[in-house]
Formats: sequence, C-alpha cells, structure tokens
Amino acid sequence: MMKKKINIFIYIFLMIGVLLIVYPMILTVITSLKTPQELSRSFFALPERLMLDNFISILTDSEYPRTILNTLVITIFSSLGVVLFIPMVSYAIARNMKDKKYYKYLYFFLLMGIFVPFTVKMLPLIKVMSMMNMLNIFGLIVVYVASAVCEGVFLYVAFIQGIPTELEEAAYIDGASTFTTYYKIIFPLLAPMTSTVLIKNGLWFWNDFLLPLLALNKSPDNWTLTLFQYNFKTTHAVNYPMVFAAFLLSMLPVMVFYAFMQKQIIGGLTNGAVKG
Repeated sequence: MMKKKINIFIYIFLMIGVLLIVYPMILTVITSLKTPQELSRSFFALPERLMLDNFISILTDSEYPRTILNTLVITIFSSLGVVLFIPMVSYAIARNMKDKKYYKYLYFFLLMGIFVPFTVKMLPLIKVMSMMNMLNIFGLIVVYVASAVCEGVFLYVAFIQGIPTELEEAAYIDGASTFTTYYKIIFPLLAPMTSTVLIKNGLWFWNDFLLPLLALNKSPDNWTLTLFQYNFKTTHAVNYPMVFAAFLLSMLPVMVFYAFMQKQIIGGLTNGAVKG
C-alpha cells in the first residue's frame, strides 16, 4: 500500500514537471502564430487563424541565410577545436598526473575553472578580446574552445583513466610513437565521451546568446541566430510574435539533433562516471 502511494506521488510529480516544460513551449508556438495586435489583446488566447506570415517573413529576410551560415561556422569550427585539442590535453594529464606534480596541479587548476561564473570573467574577457582585435567570429571560436577546456578535461580524464595502460605498452613495444598510440588506439576508444562533449558543447555554441551579444552585436554581418532573434525590436517596442517564430526556427534543428543523439549523451556520461 505504501509503495502504491509513493508511485502515485512520483507520477504526480512527473506530470507537474512535464507541464512546466510543455506549457511554455505551447505558449511559444501560439505566440509565433499571432499578429502583434492579437498578442496585445491577450497573451494566452489562441490565434484567430493559422498564420504563418511570421515564419515566412523570417525565412525570406535577407539577413537570415547569413546568420545561419555564421552560426554553423561558429558551431562546426568550435566543435572541431574541442575534438582536436581537449582529448590530447586530457590524455597527457591522465597518464602523467600520478607521477608528475605539474600535471596534477594543472588538472586541479583546470577544475577550478568550472566553478568560476561567466559574469566574473565577462568584462576582463571582452577587454582582452578587444585589445587583441578578436571581437569577430574567429575570436569567438577561440574563446569557445578555451571555455570548453575545463569541463572537457574533467570528463575526459576520468574516462581515460579507465582505459588499461597495457594497450599503450603493447603499441610502444611494436615501435609506435606516442602520437601514433594516441591517434590509432586511445582516441577511437574515446568515442562515447567525445560524442558527449561534442553534443553538450555543440548545443551551447548553437544556442549561446551572451558571448555573441558582447563580441559580435556591433556588426550585422557577424550576427548569429540568437542575435538575429534579439534584434527584432525597435526603440520603443519588441515584435514578440517574430521573436518567438525566430526562436522556434533556431530551436528546431537542435531538438531534432538532440532527439537522435540523447543515447550517446547519457551513455558517455555514464561510462565516464563508472570508469572514473
């Protein structure tokens, strides 16, 4: 009887959680189908008719293809930087931190970076980017890769420590170099964690608003999708139906991608936790 009551409580709790997630999405869809006049009369009412004008206006906007291209360039090249750089750093730390204090200190120094809020480093970061002429797409890619290092190293090191060192010793006996051993033996074994890190950071690169706002908002040529959505405003008003429509268009690819890759995310995190 007690177990049944607990199950009922769990189901009620989960239903409330689903409503809290689904209801804002429903409001987003409803708002994107309204005119500004309909929205001013009632935020929660259904649209008077099925109107796709907001979506058509966005898709035919001359700025929209460029913002998609900018967002894709930032996401793809930042993700490539993460895949090329972070696993190598993590491999060096994981295999040397037990014997050399330098790598141990470096590891804990990087871990501390996880706990530093972005608001603390925001102004110094933008100041440095400005001094180095990095307030552009290339500079943003460099900052994204650097910002992903701390959490990426934390996840990779735990995973690599679970890989037997005998595999590398056998490769060294066969005459393989350190880079060949890493590239042909270790890196393929990191596929679960690589997919996890890629998806987590890829979603961040695609959806991020604050860093592009600080670094790219001056030039419309550098706008990302989030800045494109943000700039649907005038001096005294905001066109919320257009903003919500732009939000749905930018969110749709991410939702589809995440739906297909969620098993890799969960599997990579689980494997990292067990092997660590």
